[in-house]
Amino acid sequence: MWFVYAITTLIFWALADLFYKKGADEKDKYSHLKTGVMVGLVMGIHATGYIIFNGVKFNILDIIKYLPVSFFYISSMIIGYKGLKYLELSISSPIQNCSGVITALLLLLIFREPLAAMDMIGIIVIAIGIVTLSVIEHKAEKKVKINFKKIAGILTIVFPLMYCVLDGAGTFLDAIYLDKLSLISEDVALIAYEYTFLIYGTISLIYLTFVKKEKLVVIDEKDRFLASIFETAGQFFYVFAVAKNSTLAIPIISMYSVGSLVLAHIFLKEKLKKKEYFAVAVVLLGIIILGISEGINS
Repeated sequence: MWFVYAITTLIFWALADLFYKKGADEKDKYSHLKTGVMVGLVMGIHATGYIIFNGVKFNILDIIKYLPVSFFYISSMIIGYKGLKYLELSISSPIQNCSGVITALLLLLIFREPLAAMDMIGIIVIAIGIVTLSVIEHKAEKKVKINFKKIAGILTIVFPLMYCVLDGAGTFLDAIYLDKLSLISEDVALIAYEYTFLIYGTISLIYLTFVKKEKLVVIDEKDRFLASIFETAGQFFYVFAVAKNSTLAIPIISMYSVGSLVLAHIFLKEKLKKKEYFAVAVVLLGIIILGISEGINS
């Protein structure tokens, strides 16, 4: 069943990416916070319903226990929301989903697990693709007038790269918590993560409403709401996929960037330059190589 869970996660998160991008407002400097509020709201509702309908025994201390994982995941997502205002989804999603590189490096450094030759090749290929994209974006920005109120040039690549690093760290810890050491059950991990996001969303809502005097009308946030639903559904299946077989599930799930790329072209009408297509293809190739390597060495 882990394979079905992994594929289902891939589909839901690709759809979430699409609506995250549609809901990202470049003119609204609080857009990423508003997205976080919507995700926290939906996840909080889901967590509560999950406890009620499944009779899960949940202790408030479980939130603290799972906090290291939740911290990295939520931090990466908020940074990802912000980055979507400045980069095409076709570029940001593949870079963000290179987190498998970070996970592999952490395993190497902390547990002294040797990297297979294909792992090294995959990491190198991904690095080449990311550097190429960075150079292309930097050159493109130098040709236009820069608005210093926005992130410009090569700095736009920083957001998906930061997402990649933080998400990779979260994935590494998740594999330890759920699979390697079984420190927490799948049900409890899911609920703890979603309630942590609810706490973040609540704090953000209070900040936006009472400090920044920003209005957030849920009924007007259709794209963010749909993104939140798909994100939450993906998270549900992700936890069970990782718990059953983290080694094979994680590389498969990381390929949801391919789905995001296809959806961006169909629904957002994104068109990249030939050089950008090439760089994105190189990144995706590196991710595929890592996925194949994980399958061979598992």
